Amino acid sequence: MNFTHGNKPFPIPVIAELGMGAHQEDEALDYLSMPKDMATYRAPLLPEPEEIAGHESVKTLLKTVLTALQQVTEQGAAFGRTLSINLSTLSAPDLTLINQILGEGEVSAQVRLEGQAPTVRIQESVFAGVWRVIEMRDDGALRDCIEVGAVPAILRDCAQEDSSAGVNVPLASGISPMNSNAPSVLFELEDQRRRWQSGQLPHVVNLSLLPITMDDIGYMDLRLGTGRVLILSRGYGNCRITNCCVPHTWRVVYYNSQDTVILNAVEVTDMPDVACAAPEDLLDSLERLQEVIEWVDQS
Repeated sequence: MNFTHGNKPFPIPVIAELGMGAHQEDEALDYLSMPKDMATYRAPLLPEPEEIAGHESVKTLLKTVLTALQQVTEQGAAFGRTLSINLSTLSAPDLTLINQILGEGEVSAQVRLEGQAPTVRIQESVFAGVWRVIEMRDDGALRDCIEVGAVPAILRDCAQEDSSAGVNVPLASGISPMNSNAPSVLFELEDQRRRWQSGQLPHVVNLSLLPITMDDIGYMDLRLGTGRVLILSRGYGNCRITNCCVPHTWRVVYYNSQDTVILNAVEVTDMPDVACAAPEDLLDSLERLQEVIEWVDQS
């Protein structure tokens, strides 16, 4: 049918069939790949009872860790309380057994200056909130311990030291705050730092949702500075956490399985939640460690 107006053809063609499936997209939508697997608790590979027989120091140490977990959960991990248990008195065979029983969890951390070897290495065990902390001291002595709590205290302490020292980084060539959104974000972060108080909820600025360029992010990182603390979490995808050289400020970046950034944020907080064992995680670890000790006591 030819529609006319004043003997002229109608300028817009009429589509007669608009049934389901009649319209086809020229290109398929290409969505950013998101993490598909989440790290979950896996029971440690426990030694046979005959392997534990005679290792009374291992049994005593595990019960000491259990007592520390009970104390931390009763008093509340949210207040940053941790308890430390020295491993220097253990023999090499006992230490091997402890390593086997504790295993490796989803969070690890380092304290290091750029270009230098780490002075502190931290690995969470399969029991959330039970951490292995190895520190190389200035005199060359090695401090090896288990620390129980939401997050090892040395990470908070080093972040605080970095922010107390302050940062004054010269601008890199080619990076300018002109005609960008970086200064307004930095002003918001500074305002939040000044008003921040211990115990309040984190203030999160999601850079992924803002009209910010890579040059803007580079300029912000220069202004905020990068501290010595590096935390890696593999709970759901990969998360890289670094402290800034200004108070209570952290860079938190999430990656998918192809190492593509899926969330880029700055948090004003004492310690990002993703790095910490939650109170319910500590209670869960308490129950699971009790089961392990029951198995060990059979030897």
